[in-house]
Amino acid sequence: MRGRSARGEQRRRSPAPAVAPASRVTGTASGPWLVHGRDGRLSAYAPTRGGLLRWTETDPGGSGWSGPDFFAVADLTHLAVVQGVDAYVHFLGRRERRRADGSADVEVVHAIQYQSGRPVTEWRSLGNPHREPERARRLGVPAGAVDAGGDLYVFARNAGGGLMMRREGRGGKWEPWADLKGTDVQDGVTATATSDGRIEVFAPAGESVLHWAQPEPGAVPRRSYDIRPGALPGSAAALETAPGRLTHVWTDPTGSGLLCHRPGGWPVALGGTPGEGGNAVLRTVLDGYDCTVIAHRGASGEVLVGVCGTESEASGLWWSGTARSCLGTPALAHDARGRVVLAVFDAEGALYVGRQTPEPGLVFSDWARA
Repeated sequence: MRGRSARGEQRRRSPAPAVAPASRVTGTASGPWLVHGRDGRLSAYAPTRGGLLRWTETDPGGSGWSGPDFFAVADLTHLAVVQGVDAYVHFLGRRERRRADGSADVEVVHAIQYQSGRPVTEWRSLGNPHREPERARRLGVPAGAVDAGGDLYVFARNAGGGLMMRREGRGGKWEPWADLKGTDVQDGVTATATSDGRIEVFAPAGESVLHWAQPEPGAVPRRSYDIRPGALPGSAAALETAPGRLTHVWTDPTGSGLLCHRPGGWPVALGGTPGEGGNAVLRTVLDGYDCTVIAHRGASGEVLVGVCGTESEASGLWWSGTARSCLGTPALAHDARGRVVLAVFDAEGALYVGRQTPEPGLVFSDWARA
């Protein structure tokens, strides 16, 4: 944790949260939008017209929630949530400001929440890697990851279909945008930090998926292998299933269900009937076994949950319905008591939460509105 982080930002916090406006949740943020704070409380975030909404547990692992609190930030077309090992929550947005002549100025913006339930810093511009206005308008949506040292890496598709990166260097100074190359990259890039301090990037690119990885902590990510078949944009999620080893999960755009992949192997079919949203993944212990939990919005709109042994996907997943439909992508997290928590937004933008019960296997309590 760098000493400059919280102290240097105290004077630049945005105003305290306001009461949420009448506008509803407009979707789900990419990344883990349900996060566990340093004080043990869970917080949930969602984009809304004109800003960001936040719900916060009133007590760690309790049933009460405060919010939604509203934080104004105009002109966002996309919101991503990123959390580091220091528990700071980073928000990345793609901001598109319309001019009087109908054209638009596009930039990536960034803000931080340092503690659960506390204000968010002011939103700062990270700029745009393109200087030409026409190319700048075609910049994709941002994704990010925080390394073990607390440095934030931001990635976005450029106008030519390659991948750009901007990194917060040591001492808090941002480095210039770097071109990591690539071809036919689409939105839905996923960036993930591993426990050994490296960053890996997974990017849909038509009929394949492109992969970048740092050879060592702090290095510039290098292009590595391509994976086939490709991924439905926005569907990919990553989970560390062994020290320094990620398993990526994504939806096959041809409609054959989910796939997963680890370095050194072939993609494994996981089944399921996913819809067009993303996948949430979580590693947990069930009945003494190391397990992976996957949740997504099914083709019918219902939230589906799958469970398998960690790195034993080829043995099959057990899928079950939840009797609730959702908007966008569900979220999975552990609460302060170690229980698996499944969170969703309904069609009206209300937050609903189910918690793991003491029964064998993975059984959730009745849905509770936050």
